[in-house]
Amino acid sequence: MNNHTFINLNRQEARNIQWFPMPRKMHRPNHPFKLLPGKNQQYSDQRLRASAQRKAKQGDYTNSIALLTQLICRHPNRAVDYNNRGLIYFQSGQPEKALADYNKALQLNPQLDSVYNNRANYYVSVGKLSEALADYEQALDLNPGNFRTWINQAITFRELGLYNLALENFDMALILGCPEEHIYAERGRTYHLRGDWNCAICDYQKALQGLSPFDSASSLYTKVEAWINQLLKPLSA
Repeated sequence: MNNHTFINLNRQEARNIQWFPMPRKMHRPNHPFKLLPGKNQQYSDQRLRASAQRKAKQGDYTNSIALLTQLICRHPNRAVDYNNRGLIYFQSGQPEKALADYNKALQLNPQLDSVYNNRANYYVSVGKLSEALADYEQALDLNPGNFRTWINQAITFRELGLYNLALENFDMALILGCPEEHIYAERGRTYHLRGDWNCAICDYQKALQGLSPFDSASSLYTKVEAWINQLLKPLSA
C-alpha cells in the first residue's frame, strides 16, 4: 500500500483544529498571566489555546500537549480541546493516545465533524481502511463543506484502487474552494495510477504553477516533480 499523505495545508491556519481566535489587545502584560474568574479566565483560556497552537506549529508538541491538558483540566467536558490534543498526539507519534482523545471528544459531542475526520486519519495510519471510510462518511454527513475530509477520503479511495470515486471527491473539493495546487497534485496522481497520462500531466503542471520549491509546501512540489519524472521515464527510455 502506498504511504497515505493526509492533507497538510499550511495556508489554512486551523488544519482541522478548532482554535478560538484570541482577542486583540493594545498592550500585553510582561508578567505571567494568572487564572482569574469570569471574563479574565475566559481570556486566559484563549491565550492557552493560542499558545498551544503556536507551539504545535513550531513542532514543540510536548508543551503544546501540556497547554491543552491544562485546558482540559479546567473544562473536562469541552470536546474541542480533546480533539485538538488528539491531533497533536497523532502528529507527535502517539496514535493510541490520539485515538483515546478522539473517542472522548465524540463521547462529549458526537456532532463534531472534524473529530471523525481526524479519527479516520488514525484508522488509515493503522491500515483500518473500512473504519476510516465510515468515519469520513460520517464527517461529510455532518458537514458536507469539510473539504479536508473530501480530500482525505479521496486519497483512501485511491489506495483501494477506487479511482473514479477518488476523482469525484477531488472535483468536489475544487468546487468547495480548496487550494487548487494541492487538489491538482493529488488528482493528477490519481489519473496517473489509473493510466490517464495526459490528464495526469495536465494536473501535475497546474499544481507546479501554484507551488514553489522554496515555500512551506516545498515537499509537495518535490513530490509532484518525482511523479512527473516517474510518468515520463518510460517515454525517454
